[in-house]
Amino acid sequence: MTSQPRSIVVLGSTGSIGTQALEVVAQAPGRFRVVALAAGGGRVDLLARQAAECGAEAVAVADAAAVPALEEALAANGARPRILAGPEGVAELATWPCDVVLNGITGALGLTSTLAALEAGRVLALANKESLIIGGPLVKRLAAPGQLLPVDSEHSALAQCLWAAGPGAYGGGAGAKAVRRLVVTASGGPFRGRTRAELGDVTPEMALNHPTWNMGPVITVNSATLVNKGLEVIEAHLLFDIGFDRIEVVVHPQSMIHSMVEFTDGSTIAQASPPDMRLPISLALGHPERVPGAASAVDWTAAHTWTFEPLDDEAFPSVALARHVGALGGTAPAVYNAANEVCVEAFLKGGLPFLGIVDTVERVVAEHSAGPASSVEEVLAADSWARTRAAELVR
Repeated sequence: MTSQPRSIVVLGSTGSIGTQALEVVAQAPGRFRVVALAAGGGRVDLLARQAAECGAEAVAVADAAAVPALEEALAANGARPRILAGPEGVAELATWPCDVVLNGITGALGLTSTLAALEAGRVLALANKESLIIGGPLVKRLAAPGQLLPVDSEHSALAQCLWAAGPGAYGGGAGAKAVRRLVVTASGGPFRGRTRAELGDVTPEMALNHPTWNMGPVITVNSATLVNKGLEVIEAHLLFDIGFDRIEVVVHPQSMIHSMVEFTDGSTIAQASPPDMRLPISLALGHPERVPGAASAVDWTAAHTWTFEPLDDEAFPSVALARHVGALGGTAPAVYNAANEVCVEAFLKGGLPFLGIVDTVERVVAEHSAGPASSVEEVLAADSWARTRAAELVR
């Protein structure tokens, strides 16, 4: 264990990932020190409490209009950190002097912070998969070996399996040649086993009732449509440099095995643990060391039944669409992600049926001519076009 506490910046501190990250920090006294926090601005009271409890040096809110309310809440909690405002303020916190930046921002808004952290040389614990997916070439060009650590439970599991396989399996080299394929598990969401015809009357309340994970509304709906799994396939391809033809998705309703790596000799290594995001969060924050007691282990004294099922591509076409988008590359993943964010928001507000989410995303993708994603401007232009076109189709 390191002698000095590891300094942490948490972006998206009031969201699901952020709040659990702060739980990990609180459960490991002396191991970590939170130096800065950033949030969207919708929960300033919580952000102020977090800042007071952590003794944060700085806080940022993406919504500059929330600054007065934040100042009042900080004063009420006896905290006096430096306040930064706007998306540029959040991105500035990504460069704050620290050991690790945890990017738990939801959606494409996390891209600028991801790039800022990497360019500043910070180790990046990445929960914001969208920034890697939409800005893949940009992110990979900036990331040095070992600088980018996955927080998604599936990709953390894949990394752990590859680390267990020995030198070279993770990050290329001779060991990577022994990898036959990556197997990404999916819970199947709340509608596992339903046919496409049986999904026509799904309501937002039904979609938000995930059987396994407690997540934010956007990610929960993405899990119901399996768009989240499609994004994870693209993320796995970018993180581990494995072709899409060697990345499989298997439905595992119990969510105890978080992913697997199959090797050329027929052996498979799996990572198993109860569904608890504090485990992959702690691993990313403490890497290469593990954090004792971060989460509960599997109770091997009890009986368990774990099942695996093939993915129904007809009922859930989002994964196949993601493979297509990933193979196109360039700006296509940004369009897929942006259109989906617009459609999920419309669905949650009652303006789009459940099946209309992926159907609309597919139409937007089909209308887009993928170009290079060699600059932030190109990525954001594609993102903006997709949002506008998706909104037009929704209306």
